[in-house]
Amino acid sequence: MERNVEGTLMNSLGIEIKELTEGKVIATMPVDERTRQPFGLLHGGASVALAETVASVGGFHLVDQTKEAVVGLEINANHIKGKRSGKVIAEGTILHRGRKTMVWDVKIRDEQDKLICVSRCTLAVVSQ
Repeated sequence: MERNVEGTLMNSLGIEIKELTEGKVIATMPVDERTRQPFGLLHGGASVALAETVASVGGFHLVDQTKEAVVGLEINANHIKGKRSGKVIAEGTILHRGRKTMVWDVKIRDEQDKLICVSRCTLAVVSQ
């Protein structure tokens, strides 16, 4: 990813973009003291932050970056399985690419490819 993520939520949560192609993004996030809730499990909010990051990075890759940006409009998530340590891998794929909105499907899995969370994120395409 070209932009500096220092001082952002991505940096704070340890989110790393591993693959970025047209309509697809893969990112990882550690499950550690930054991303766990008080009971020792991956925080649902951290999963949602990862999902929206994946969708936003993917959406921004698809717009004319000199004139447009993307922002989260709506997001939902179903938390399927808990995770205490290691890392999670998010794969986002575009479901809809319109002039003013995009819809992304994001699946978050563990290192054994077990589903942790599923999310759908709607982005608004805005003028810069």
